[in-house]
Amino acid sequence: MARIKFMNTEVDNLSMKETLQAINSLIKQNKNAYVVTPNVDHIIQLERGGELVEVYKNADLILTDGKPLIWISKWYGTPIKEKISGSDLFPRVCALAAKKGYRMFFLGAAEGVAAKAAENLEKRFKGLQVVGTYSPPFGFENNEEEMAKIKAMIKESKPHILIVGLGCPKQELFILHHREELGVPLSLGLGASLDFEAGNIKRAPKWMADHGFEWLYRITQDPKRLAKRYLVDDRKILGLAIKYKKELNK
Repeated sequence: MARIKFMNTEVDNLSMKETLQAINSLIKQNKNAYVVTPNVDHIIQLERGGELVEVYKNADLILTDGKPLIWISKWYGTPIKEKISGSDLFPRVCALAAKKGYRMFFLGAAEGVAAKAAENLEKRFKGLQVVGTYSPPFGFENNEEEMAKIKAMIKESKPHILIVGLGCPKQELFILHHREELGVPLSLGLGASLDFEAGNIKRAPKWMADHGFEWLYRITQDPKRLAKRYLVDDRKILGLAIKYKKELNK
């Protein structure tokens, strides 16, 4: 696989078509694999260290989510082929699952959102089997009973693909810590993708996403939660881009 060093992580330099082939291959291997989709926010969190670093070290597929990272890769002289955002990947994985007969389980988002996403996607992709959905209550990760319930639901439904939409780093840590026990061939942490597919949050128009302005649209959808992240925290990417460019030039 075409894995390259990029800033404080590595990424698999794949097109969307190659990504879907890799995903299909990982499902067939049945080895509790998982996918992460680094964006600007993830790169900043990785720089702080902590368990997210462990998540990335063990990931089977690392896909670049975000135009700014694509621009930085071009500046470095090692261009990444394509932006593979979780929200673009999710429906394509559903199409693959419908075609190949893979069962899916959706975990995350607010109450009823995962179920609505499943309903919409099953209408859209004939033959898609979403064998379970669950929107866990806030703080579920610290509740033993709730965790036992979630694990039992996933194990009993025997999905080939687990979609976890809990936000970073909660979704990635859930997958890292429980993938062996759950025994799901492939898990993906896909953030707000369940909300998008449920129609709960609108996606940015394609032209905005293609030109790197998706963040601006997202702020208008949820200013209270996202304004600080995009307008303050994510500006740190500029300093990191320069730092790793200097390391390349040493």
